[in-house]
Amino acid sequence: MSLTAAFRAAKIPRTLPPKCGEASAASVSGDSSAEAAKTKAAPPWCVYLIASSRIPRTYVGVTTDFPRRLRQHNGELKGGAKAASAGRPWNVACLVEGFANRSEACEFESKWKNIARKMARKRTEPSVESVLQHRQAALSRVETCMDCSHLQIKWHSS
Repeated sequence: MSLTAAFRAAKIPRTLPPKCGEASAASVSGDSSAEAAKTKAAPPWCVYLIASSRIPRTYVGVTTDFPRRLRQHNGELKGGAKAASAGRPWNVACLVEGFANRSEACEFESKWKNIARKMARKRTEPSVESVLQHRQAALSRVETCMDCSHLQIKWHSS
């Protein structure tokens, strides 16, 4: 046996036999709705803004299950962000829903954070209201540079 026969450079394509019942069901019905029912619907992605009720601090994040994520940030469940542990307890300030996928939600979150970071702040003593106004101004700038017509932006009063 030669060396090239023992160690092939290219893999030989192999087709796997269909799983039992899979080929017969697809060929009998001829409908792809059975396959669509098997695949799980994608979870809805949302971007959230939470505000601390103790100190003038906010946090922006992305999730598919906001109530669970808020409980994580507040320390009721494991898994909250370390950056959010200092501002507990957190309250919802804004919820942006309607993203098609995780990539779109993360892009929105990143733009919101970067614009808020680069915007000039007022030279007053920081308060929860001033920090939220700053994030709201940053969000309105994000809306001008991105297509946000399909998104639902809900501000919650505290």
